[in-house]
Amino acid sequence: MTDQTKPVLAPGAGPFERHVFVCMSGGVCPSQGAEQVHAAMKDLAKQTCGPVAVRVNKSGCLGQCGHGPMVCVYPENVWYAGVKVEDVAEIVERHLVGGEPVERLLFRDHHAGPNVVKKG
Repeated sequence: MTDQTKPVLAPGAGPFERHVFVCMSGGVCPSQGAEQVHAAMKDLAKQTCGPVAVRVNKSGCLGQCGHGPMVCVYPENVWYAGVKVEDVAEIVERHLVGGEPVERLLFRDHHAGPNVVKKG
């Protein structure tokens, strides 16, 4: 199907079913393996969900330093904390494909706004 034969989306509609953001900056996530999590998530999501159903992007600091790597999935507004490369397949299969968030990885006991772990 070419772009000309694809149905036109409603104004304001997102072009992807889900959008995944992996925190890649700030003081902590980069040192906790965020680059590897992003690469694995991007590759597996593309293989499993196709090139347009899910978009995986690097994000700037998500303001949750010390809880990462942080991964958030929209439109559900689900946030995962402490994600490791070994967790990526479960997130892709259960959440991105199956629509069921991975309970054990959900960000917990936080409050609205920044939740930065104080150093030291």
